[in-house]
Amino acid sequence: MKNKQMLWAIGVVFVAIIASIQLQKTTEKADKPLSVSTIAEQYVQLSLSLGEHEKGYIDAYYGPDKWQQDAQSLGLSLKEIITKASQLQHHLSFHFNERHNLTEVEQLRLHYLKAQLKALSARAQMNTGEIVFTFDEETQALFDTQAPTKQWSEFEDALSKLEDLLPGGNSLIDRVDAFRADFVIPTDKLKPVFEAAIQECRARTKKFIKLPDNENFTLEFVQDKPWSGYNWYKGNSYSLIQVNTELPINISRAIDLGCHEGYPGHHTYNGLLEENLYRQRGWVEFSVYPLFSPQSLIAEGSANYGIEMAFPEQEKVKFEQEVLFPMAGLDTSKAALYSEVSALTSQLSYAGNEVARRYLNGEIQRENAEALLQKYALMSPKKAQQRVRFMDTYGSYVINYNWGKDLVKQWVEADGNQGQAQRWQRFSELLSTPRLPSTLD
Repeated sequence: MKNKQMLWAIGVVFVAIIASIQLQKTTEKADKPLSVSTIAEQYVQLSLSLGEHEKGYIDAYYGPDKWQQDAQSLGLSLKEIITKASQLQHHLSFHFNERHNLTEVEQLRLHYLKAQLKALSARAQMNTGEIVFTFDEETQALFDTQAPTKQWSEFEDALSKLEDLLPGGNSLIDRVDAFRADFVIPTDKLKPVFEAAIQECRARTKKFIKLPDNENFTLEFVQDKPWSGYNWYKGNSYSLIQVNTELPINISRAIDLGCHEGYPGHHTYNGLLEENLYRQRGWVEFSVYPLFSPQSLIAEGSANYGIEMAFPEQEKVKFEQEVLFPMAGLDTSKAALYSEVSALTSQLSYAGNEVARRYLNGEIQRENAEALLQKYALMSPKKAQQRVRFMDTYGSYVINYNWGKDLVKQWVEADGNQGQAQRWQRFSELLSTPRLPSTLD
């Protein structure tokens, strides 16, 4: 009897020990953070789920088809997306505590996921309608930065110089419009001019950046869009580049869009991220590009800065005058003056930010926004209307072009004494690594 009681007691203790071990394992499993790879995979799936709620949120996706199908079938609500994004951020915080053991690019990956998840959550909150950001709050939440505020007086110097360059009795915007009319690419010349410009952008980029062997693009001309050009990256180093022809296109836009949408802009940026981070490293988060995210500031900023990378100093004017002007049947003798006027009007780009800030904050109405764009940004009435349509569609996204360019330029040229090859090397590094505005230091 005593032996049986003893065996029973031993059995009870043994069962208790096993239960304790199992409970400990369960607790450890519950406390164990998700791996970075799992966080990245779930980030992609949440991005695709948010894309089911907002058309246009996903700018590019070339990951597994099943993930796209799962996002459609799962049908997560916006609140579920917000909750899951918060959970992923919590899991990610554990990895930040160990980041000193990581390489620089691995640390940048953690920062990338953190900022992208924050933006995803903010965009989902905006879609619920329960939160309304001011212009600056929105740029911080979505794009990881705030653009500087400018005063209208800061644009007076450029406007005054344009007054001197283009004298006359009409308003300045009328004189600028009349001047620009002499540099419009005829409709039947658009295709050859743009193809020549893009090929030159590509040739200059390939001197300094190794592009994927299979990279390619298709050029299309479209109308009735709120933008002047767009790159739809399809994956496998292929892009669809669209140019909006509903408004007259001036000759300088050929190189500008060729670089911005193609080389070394969006097509190059997306191709390098896909090749270096998604294909080679297996970092699945780079299979998706959410438009309203910090990545967009790097994408747009590098695309705009890429114009002067490919055509430094007077090389853009020279190529336009010697190649593009004759192709378009334009008067080459006016090329230098056209370049000077274009350079001054580009100094007015931040006026667009100020109009957007006031318009999106509800301080001014549509007609006021259009009038201010004509006065301070020297946009034609139709161009001003198109720009306000852009603000209606994309909100504070406008800062990514000028402020993004300035941030990228500062980072690439931080040394201050680099030659062309060194600038290209640093620029290429930016396009191939997961840097965001808050990690441009």
